[in-house]
Amino acid sequence: MQLFYNPEISENAENFFFDREESKHIIKVLRKKEGDNLFVTNGLGFIFKTEITLASDAKCQVKIISSEKSEPLKYQLHLAVAPTKMNDRFEWFLEKATELGVTEITPIICDHSERKTIKTDRFDKIILSAMKQSLQSYLPKLNEPIAFKDFMKLQKTEGVNLIAHCEETDKKSLKSILKPNQNVTILIGPEGDFSEKEINLALENNYIPVTLGNTRLRTETAAVVACHSVVFANE
Repeated sequence: MQLFYNPEISENAENFFFDREESKHIIKVLRKKEGDNLFVTNGLGFIFKTEITLASDAKCQVKIISSEKSEPLKYQLHLAVAPTKMNDRFEWFLEKATELGVTEITPIICDHSERKTIKTDRFDKIILSAMKQSLQSYLPKLNEPIAFKDFMKLQKTEGVNLIAHCEETDKKSLKSILKPNQNVTILIGPEGDFSEKEINLALENNYIPVTLGNTRLRTETAAVVACHSVVFANE
């Protein structure tokens, strides 16, 4: 099954049009024609089975035959991750975390961050593509980049808050902390790790320091390992 995306479909809709770019892909590239079925999600849990009624590469129209809503996850996973120096490594993390089932991502700018400014337009496209490729019906939320100290001020959620860092201090293993059906926020630092000031600030805000294993991981690898650990704990 190939999955398409249209955020404007409501559960009560009877038909809708794809935009020009998606229409061209459906008709010119995939060579779909009138009467063919397409599966579409709105990123809010619904998957719609549709039928093409107007095979136009400028404005492809479909009618909705049926719809099904997936149950939302019983937990929320928020990964706050420092952008990597090389964009492609952060993009790899976005793709894999989306495939695994992350629900929210926030790029955090830290004291040791080598990349201080990022544009999220391409990140949005990568997350959307990964959602469709993995046949998921919930689109992860990507927040705008934010400074670490400001994230600490804004982040007030129920559940467990964790910070993974490399300092030789008392830390718990991630797997010993995780419980099923529990909201989790995990902070992953930059290549140079969190600063001592940032670690202390997180502790003051009731973040629990955790380790992801016995080896030192790259930022993007650590984020994917953390994501998989949470997903695995909820299976």
